[in-house]
Amino acid sequence: MSVPKVEEKLFQNRYVIDAGHPHIRIVDPARCRSGCRQPCLVCCPAGCYTLDAGEVVLITDGCLECGTCRVVCLARNLEWKYPRGGYGIQFKFG
Repeated sequence: MSVPKVEEKLFQNRYVIDAGHPHIRIVDPARCRSGCRQPCLVCCPAGCYTLDAGEVVLITDGCLECGTCRVVCLARNLEWKYPRGGYGIQFKFG
């Protein structure tokens, strides 16, 4: 029996996007450019953080709401709250 890949398991979840109301935001993008090691790029299990021309880009669609980014952001440069009721991740398997 083969073990399913993480991507296959994540595909089972449903995410309800709250357009215009992201539950996470980068407070000061300039702080992410200057001297930050950008651990969010490798630690986010959903891959919500990417690098584009030196800028950290955050797309919250598909966020697992695990809080990893809050923990690894040593600059404390994130504003993080749970999504509004009815929005966000809906886990299929609990």
